[in-house]
Formats: sequence, C-alpha cells, structure tokens
Amino acid sequence: MESEPRCSAVFSPPLPPLLRSTYGHAASCQTDTSESHPPRPHCPAHREQPADMQIEEVKGATKEQRVATHSHIRGLGLGPEGSAEPVAAGFVGQEAAREAAGVVVDLIKSRRFAGRAVLLAGAPGTGKTAIAYAISQELGPRVPFCPTTGSEVYSSEVKKTEVLMESFRRAISLRVKETKEVYEGEVTEITPEEAENPLGGYSKTVANVIIGLKTAKGTKQLRLDPSIYESLLKEKVTAGDVIYIEANTGSVKRVGRSDAFATEYDLEADEYVPLPKGDVHKKREVVQDVTLHDLDVANAQPQGGQDIVSMMGQLMKPRKTEITDKMRAEINKAVNKYVEQGTAELVPGVLFIDEVHMLDIECFTYLNRALESNISPIVVLASNRGICTIRGTDDQRAPHGIPRDLLDRMLIVRTAPYTQSEIQIILDIRSKIEGLSLSPEALAYAAEVGAKSSLRYAIQLLTPASVMAHISGRSEIQKEDMLETGELFFDAKKSVAIVQSAGAQLL
Repeated sequence: MESEPRCSAVFSPPLPPLLRSTYGHAASCQTDTSESHPPRPHCPAHREQPADMQIEEVKGATKEQRVATHSHIRGLGLGPEGSAEPVAAGFVGQEAAREAAGVVVDLIKSRRFAGRAVLLAGAPGTGKTAIAYAISQELGPRVPFCPTTGSEVYSSEVKKTEVLMESFRRAISLRVKETKEVYEGEVTEITPEEAENPLGGYSKTVANVIIGLKTAKGTKQLRLDPSIYESLLKEKVTAGDVIYIEANTGSVKRVGRSDAFATEYDLEADEYVPLPKGDVHKKREVVQDVTLHDLDVANAQPQGGQDIVSMMGQLMKPRKTEITDKMRAEINKAVNKYVEQGTAELVPGVLFIDEVHMLDIECFTYLNRALESNISPIVVLASNRGICTIRGTDDQRAPHGIPRDLLDRMLIVRTAPYTQSEIQIILDIRSKIEGLSLSPEALAYAAEVGAKSSLRYAIQLLTPASVMAHISGRSEIQKEDMLETGELFFDAKKSVAIVQSAGAQLL
C-alpha cells in the first residue's frame, strides 16, 4: 500500500527569520503535484516571469546654474602685457575698450583710483554691461561690486539722493583683521562632570565638561565651562564631529563630520571635512568684510529694548527710513580710527550705474559732490544715448544726457559696433554655453541676421530655433529652423515698419 505523499512545507519546523528568507523558497516548493496537493499559487517559481524587465538608472540630483545673459564672460581677456586678445575669456572684439578697462582694474587694485568716474558710451548691444561685469570678475569676490540702474533711485519713501548714497556706501568695504586663539580638532570624547546643586535638593548640575580634540599632529583634553557645554548641546556636537572653539569668547562652531566616518551611512546629510592639520591650539587670523551700508543699517536700527515703543515698532510694518548725515559722520569717524590703528583697511569697490541718462539734474548735481568726498568708490557709468535732453530740465541738451560739468570729471571709454564675423564668433560661443548645436549654414545665417538687426535679436532666436529643430526630429539647428523662427518673431526694425504701415489701425 502506497503511503500518502506529504508536503514538507507543511510539516517543516519553523525557521529563524534569517534562514527563512534563504530556505523559505525551497521549503515552499517541496510539494507534490497530485490533486490533493496542487502547486501553491504564491510561490515565485510558479509565477509567470515578465518578458522584459525595465531597469532605469537613478541619476543624482545635480545643481545646475541658470544661463544668464553674461554667463560666458569670465574676465576681460587681457594678455600679460595688458593687450587685449581677439577672442579670450568669452569676449570678442572691443580691444580698445577692454584695454582701457584693464587699466582701470589695475588702478583699482593699487588703490589709486578712488573717487573717479568712468563712462562707457556706445550703441545698444555693443558690450557696455559685459565690460562692467568683466571688471567685477577681474577684481574678484573680495572687492565689492554694486550694480544698479538709473531708474532705481526713485522711491516714494526716501529721497533720490539717499538711494544714491546707499549705493555709494554699499560699494565701499571695511576689511577687519583679527587674530583669534582657537582650539580645533575632531571630537573624541565629551564627558560632563556633575556636582551637587548649590541650591540644595537631589538634582545635580554640570560643573564642567571634559572634551577631547584630535588633529593630525596630536590630541589634547580640555576642561570647559558649563556655558560652553550648553553651546555644544545647541550645535548637536557628538563624537566624530570637527569643531573649533574660540578661546576668548567661548563660542563653538561645528564645521562638519570627520571624513573618517564617511562610509558609516549610505545616506547622510552631514558635510564631511578632513581631519584638521597642525596642533589643537592655534592662532588664526580671521578676515571679515563688511560694507559701510551694513554698518549704517546696524546703527540706525538697533535691536533690543523692552519698552512699549520698541515692541510696537517691531509689530508695525517696517518702513524704509533715511539714515542721517550725522550718523554717517560718526561711523566714518569710527572707521578712520580703526584704519589708523591698523586693525582694519578700507577697500573702495565699484558702483556701476547702467542707463545713467535716466538720472535727473538733481542726481547729477549730487554725484558731483559725492565724487569729491573723502570716502567714495569708483563709479562706472553706462549710456547708449547721443545728444539728448537732461531729465529734470526743459530744454537743456547734453551728450549722453549728462551735464557737461560732470562729463569733465569722467574718463570716457567708447564701445564700437560688432562686425559680422565677430557676431558669428559670439553666437558660436553663446550656443555652446546654452548647450545648442548649430550647423555652419545656420550659424552664418544667424550672424547675418545679427548684422542686419541686432546681436541681441540673433541670440534670442537660438533657443526658439532649437525647439523648432526638436519638433522636426533633429538635434542640430538648421538654416530652415532659423528662417521659420524669424518669420514667427520680429525684430525691432521690422516691428517699426509694420507700425508705420498700419497707420490709423493702431491707437
């Protein structure tokens, strides 16, 4: 007599969780295929496998920088002797204007050009703003560069001259140098030492804290005040973090996590930093840059105060107020004192005012006085106007819309229009920055369009033309894409012709 078949999965003893995942499939599949024991539907071996399994690669989140109008400008593109190269640092042509701007940069770096003004004059689309942006690139991030336009000085809350003075003060930096004694290293231990509560009771208080710091050169144990222990808790410092403690103030700064623990977790939000070099106790020179406008605002609106007036002022909507000349004079006196003591130095930056013809006669008169003051930055102006009426006057006309007495105080740099070959090189550089691919015929046609209409119009046609090429199934922009885009979007000259031909149809 045949014995009844048994299913081992039913009578098998229970497995531990770790072994169950390994042997669970084999145990569940040891079944008889007879009618009394049909195959288990939940077994993965008896399921129908999909024909095609799609595997997608997970891409990391990369930070992309937006492509702006002057993203391709990296500097003035000057040689070692100060001569401009034809194509360099994103610049094409304008050799004379770039060389003049290079001389201005050298004078700014040597601190011998403060209180002067430079005027960039030229037709629209000739690179005036690009030259000003290149000057800021050459000076670096430590020299303040304050860009503004002529229409930004008008406000309903403060005077026009106050807005101009704020821009002047933003373009002047005070560089304060301070030598601090710090303890820096990787935390190896944090041991708080408790003591009896002086107020009595059963609770205990932290008397001091023992912290161990390690660097590449050695280790050191420190006994810290209880107030510093509160700072450690506030910064959430644990063993393995890299911190530094200022000896004078006792402030604690968590720099990051030591890179020795970089493989501790697969997903971690901490920033990993290398182990500090040198001794644990070291002297560090800290350099801080603060503009004069920041000092003005900090002294004009002091924080704190528990009276009812200050509380009501915090609840009310903040309104922009003017900073008095008396307060600025006091701040200038304190700044001069720091400079004489050698603890700080004054760094005059660059104030760039685009569309300067939008200023009125009152602002120009104020600029005359501001340029003659003891503390003033380098002022770079830009205008695309010829002989026009000065704003704020009835019939007074002047070159570039600027009074002649102010023009006498300026060094004028002229920008020339681009040729068709230079426009073609600029469009080639611009297409690479935007990640576009143009055929040689499309690039030549775009340069021709830029020479007939304007460089800006030709640059603005590139991205719509790439959309047209993508719709047609091409990755490269062809000449017909540029032609089709030009029929959809008009330039300024064509729009003016349409308006003139329309006549009475428009209001």
